[in-house]
Amino acid sequence: MSEFIFHPETSQGDNHVSAYGLVPLYRLLRKFCYGLGFSIMAGSVMAAPCDIPAMREFDFWLGEWQVHTPDGKLAGTNSISREYSGCVIHERYMTGRGYSGESLNIYDAPRKIWHQTWVDDTGTLLLLEGGLQGANMVLEGQNLAAEGHTVRHRISWMPNANGSVRQLWESTDARGVWTVAFDGLYTKNIKK
Repeated sequence: MSEFIFHPETSQGDNHVSAYGLVPLYRLLRKFCYGLGFSIMAGSVMAAPCDIPAMREFDFWLGEWQVHTPDGKLAGTNSISREYSGCVIHERYMTGRGYSGESLNIYDAPRKIWHQTWVDDTGTLLLLEGGLQGANMVLEGQNLAAEGHTVRHRISWMPNANGSVRQLWESTDARGVWTVAFDGLYTKNIKK
């Protein structure tokens, strides 16, 4: 069996098949393979740029979720998906009572750190960074309160054996004391 390596930048492949008319086919194949997580470059197949193990550390959070408070009340729903060729985790949170927000999450490979940018319909911007601590994803950041003092934030996502995920958001008050801002249990939405 002979190997055929197609070089779109030349008029011939290695087995002297004319590339005339094959360049559009090559481009179509390249787009198709990239959509599957591969890229074709100069006759070889390479992994997509975000196909590294660290990019999968937050995959336990992917899915369609109901979020409940510790007393069992429905806090909201959350849709977590991979986008942009698998490089970004996009969160869409809604309470159904007028509050909603979104986050974009990405693993910054050169710095070896996870980053989250959260925005919501109250004008909140929260920038968090961190990574895995054991099995838990822990991201931290800070912003300014309306009163002018610095508020530190620490959000932990803890996967449970039954497939649920606990999200614990802690922040500091004006005295710098840590308090619980949100404690939610994520359970998968069951489609009927």
